[in-house]
Amino acid sequence: MDQPAGSPQDAQSLPVCYRHADRETGIRCTRCERPICPECMVSASVGFQCPDCVRGGSGTGHAPSASRPRTIAGGTVTADPRLLTKILIGINLAVFIAVQTSNALLNDLVLRGAWPPAPYTPTEGVAGGEWYRLVTSMFTHEAPWHIGFNMLSLWFLGGPLEAALGRARYLTVYLVSGLAGSALAYLLTPPATATLGASGAVFGLFGATAVLMRRLNYDMRPIIALLVINLIFTFSPGFNISWQAHIGGLVAGVITGYAMVHAPREHRALVQYGTSALVLAVVVLLTLLRTAQLT
Repeated sequence: MDQPAGSPQDAQSLPVCYRHADRETGIRCTRCERPICPECMVSASVGFQCPDCVRGGSGTGHAPSASRPRTIAGGTVTADPRLLTKILIGINLAVFIAVQTSNALLNDLVLRGAWPPAPYTPTEGVAGGEWYRLVTSMFTHEAPWHIGFNMLSLWFLGGPLEAALGRARYLTVYLVSGLAGSALAYLLTPPATATLGASGAVFGLFGATAVLMRRLNYDMRPIIALLVINLIFTFSPGFNISWQAHIGGLVAGVITGYAMVHAPREHRALVQYGTSALVLAVVVLLTLLRTAQLT
């Protein structure tokens, strides 16, 4: 039954957290008196403070960054945990629109090993010195179904992972996985083959998500089932899918994701970014080896 405003039931209801409207709480920030839920509470010398007051240097006795709420990977909790995911989707959509109007631009962005092929000396492609294609191909799509599938996957996987890792660590996993997928595709596909798409980075998010769910003791059957379905499509004939990019991204995502959520607290950043740097070193090594083969 609806209750009129000011009724006893309305008066007895708890306020909701100022950052999470779906969470009732009886705790308020000792400085600004805004209601805060357990996730937003930051211990102060007396009581608790909200993240905004801590960020502004509210007198907890520590540097503002020292008391900010952290993610499981040590990243900073942010007001919009999907911001980078939105930006990445926006970049992919912008490139997709651009290549629809220019085939020349599409040819300049896709991953191509070498052109012209042997016995000629390559003047285009990664072997021709265009290493930037390892990156630009990660954001390039030609078919609507291709970008649609990848962006839906990025939205559903990227948002929760960005919130769990923090922006810098999430972006690191995404870019390292994408580059690993590009490197393996460059290494194993014919040099004249054009490869494109964010699938390598997305498969990296699959791997990192599986590692995170394992770390949190969540039911892994849904993510495993989804990954198996995607791998079946990857290796099915007739789909013209670069399995090399998918596998390269998946392996890199598992490795960097494991480093992000299992790094010891006292050496967290060193382990996380050091592992990512080692994966990037392997990417560079594979690229150099393939370039030597083609030139």
